[in-house]
Amino acid sequence: MSLRVIFMGTPDFAVPTLSEIVGQGHEVVAVYTRAPAAAGRGMDLRPSPVHRMAERFGLPVLTPKTLRTEEAAETFRAHEADVAVVVAYGMILPKPILDGPSLGCLNLHGSLLPRWRGAAPIQRAVMAGDADTGVAVMKMEEGLDTGPVAMAERVVIAPDMTAGELHDKLMVLGADLMVRALAALSRGGLNFTPQPDEGVTYAHKITNEEARIDWAKPARAVHDHVRGLSPFPGAFFTADFGKGPERVKVLRTAFESGSGAPGTLLDDKGLVACHDGAVRLLQVQRAGKGPMAADAFLRGVRLAAGASLA
Repeated sequence: MSLRVIFMGTPDFAVPTLSEIVGQGHEVVAVYTRAPAAAGRGMDLRPSPVHRMAERFGLPVLTPKTLRTEEAAETFRAHEADVAVVVAYGMILPKPILDGPSLGCLNLHGSLLPRWRGAAPIQRAVMAGDADTGVAVMKMEEGLDTGPVAMAERVVIAPDMTAGELHDKLMVLGADLMVRALAALSRGGLNFTPQPDEGVTYAHKITNEEARIDWAKPARAVHDHVRGLSPFPGAFFTADFGKGPERVKVLRTAFESGSGAPGTLLDDKGLVACHDGAVRLLQVQRAGKGPMAADAFLRGVRLAAGASLA
């Protein structure tokens, strides 16, 4: 049985779920996404990935600046949806919106709740060195990712996996999980289990300063920090290549043995000392440039062993 669905999402992570819902024959009566944002050198307004996909399907798109007005609630209720599916929408849903669809609002979240509630669950899981994570379908409440969970899928986080690689794996797995949840919901067979009180952690939004690499941490923590922020926003260090301090993103590292003052370049191929052990820089990116091999970068900027990275 098909459902009348309101889809609410914005970034790439949400696109496969929208595609799968349409492909399964559900009637998507409206797509809510964030308004087009300025991007690129010309700062032209660009619609979100979900917006673009919705237009390809010929679906009606709404980009309200707020959902907290009576007008927004009335518009939402007028869709007469059975369920709303929310995937990385980027706006808080007030109670009148949550209560709008007859079967409630389902959220696809990129973690195994209650671990990593909040804005950046995929990055935080990798940064923390978690051995696994997953995706979960939960029924939304007014609290931040506090609702009961219906279904979940677990994924192993390999020791060198980046947040970008994990993101791409979870968005495909999550799309499949959500359409299975909708199928169960349409049959009246989707059951929910309250989240446990133990094990709650919060995946706070990544700040710019937090992305700076702290070489005084153990090498394993530095390695996890780098891969957890790769490719975006990118962990970074600064160094002087002759024109003052310059920021360099580090996209990949390897955990290796070595010792020295934290932040010291131990050889000319990118081995950097940490508090305990060392990491080898494998891939870096300068501002305005593409990613490149770290050893080639070091040769180009003439940064030799003994140099200090801040």
